[in-house]
Amino acid sequence: MTEIRLLGICGSLRQASHNMTLLKTAQQLLPAGVTLQIASLTEVPFFNADLPTKPAAVVALLDAMQQADGFVFACPEYNYSIAPALKNALDWASREPDNHLLAGKAAAIMGAGGGMGTSRAQYHLRQVGVFLDLHFVNKPEVFVNAFSGVFGADGTLQDDKIRATIQAQLTALQALVTRCKK
Repeated sequence: MTEIRLLGICGSLRQASHNMTLLKTAQQLLPAGVTLQIASLTEVPFFNADLPTKPAAVVALLDAMQQADGFVFACPEYNYSIAPALKNALDWASREPDNHLLAGKAAAIMGAGGGMGTSRAQYHLRQVGVFLDLHFVNKPEVFVNAFSGVFGADGTLQDDKIRATIQAQLTALQALVTRCKK
């Protein structure tokens, strides 16, 4: 089988984001035959159908989504829901003809935040994914309490159990992408 190309999209724009750390950790833990490119949302403006042309940052994001066989969403939780940057990226993609950038593709969700580790936002993202026809990995789920000492002073993920869960999720995503591509 050909290489599986994943696109990581982080809903946090903060440079020292723990959610971005999860994506970078995922890049280190990929199964053989899988690559993970991380998209930048820092220059992507809010979706506006009145814009005469798509801004360059949007074109770059949509091109990366076109090339991706599946997605890894790093989903922070803002006010019990999805971060605006992540939702906005999905809104831009969903406006493409026949939702072809998202429909039928596999995705995994991970997130780091307070208390329940972004579980509410992840469940909202799954609801949005139903409309977008995304197919999510159900297990394992990656919910990281960012304030429990699992990130080192340098911002890296220090917890081997969480690293193992991320690795298991990526293996499950690889299998789901393979099934979705048939």
